Amino acid sequence: MSTTGNNKLFQQIEGIQQLQGALVVLLKTEWNAAIVDELESGCKQVLSGFGINTKTIVVPGAVEIPFAINQYHSSIKNASAFIALACVIKGDTPHFDYVCQSVTQGITILNLQINVPVIYGVLTVNTEEQAAERIGGRHGHKGEEAAITAMKMMILNLQFKEEVPKTKIGFR
Repeated sequence: MSTTGNNKLFQQIEGIQQLQGALVVLLKTEWNAAIVDELESGCKQVLSGFGINTKTIVVPGAVEIPFAINQYHSSIKNASAFIALACVIKGDTPHFDYVCQSVTQGITILNLQINVPVIYGVLTVNTEEQAAERIGGRHGHKGEEAAITAMKMMILNLQFKEEVPKTKIGFR
């Protein structure tokens, strides 16, 4: 979303009470720390306002986010959702394209392979000014939006689990 025009995102979240006490793990990068710290702050503010716990894990860069999520989920398995937080600013080389493609594909793969949502809170911008516009400026606060998206996907995930028929294992 490039503007704050997605008003439906901020509407009442039905079923939010089911999420109290849940854990959302935030993965954030060391690169562009001031911007990423603001994304994290927005996430934490929204989630704590709904009684949702957070844990933050810091990784060196955006490419390392999918690995950290996969390892955490494989070993600990107590997260209800993950939010990837990074800011990749375009430079003079194609490195930007490779980093953006890598983290995007990694998060997409995780969403298809693990049983909890992985939210894309990665800013991919041309300038620091564009990043600033997305952490409380004219384009809203993408950290807050990522938190709301996580909550909505957590509720949807719970609804899917409730609809799965319970099978009974018995002896014949």
